[in-house]
Amino acid sequence: MPTKQIIYSGRVQGVGFRYSTKQIASGYEVVGTVKNLPDGRVEMQVMSQESDELEDFLAAIDESNLGSLIKEREISSIPPLVGQRSFSIVK
Repeated sequence: MPTKQIIYSGRVQGVGFRYSTKQIASGYEVVGTVKNLPDGRVEMQVMSQESDELEDFLAAIDESNLGSLIKEREISSIPPLVGQRSFSIVK
């Protein structure tokens, strides 16, 4: 199962980034988490049954109003998320 970790930097905290990401995720067959990091970045871990679905979800984030807030993305492949059944915000 394709699983990615994306670290977003830019103006990504205090602007509803996590909530918007969760809303976008509701339109895709993805599961995972999104959370603020202490250094001002946002970390997302996301998994999908289909590689195309995962890529479409990530593209939808970039094409939304969030895209203008993102300065950099660090994308890496990670092991599948065990026990994750939805897309949620981690506090």
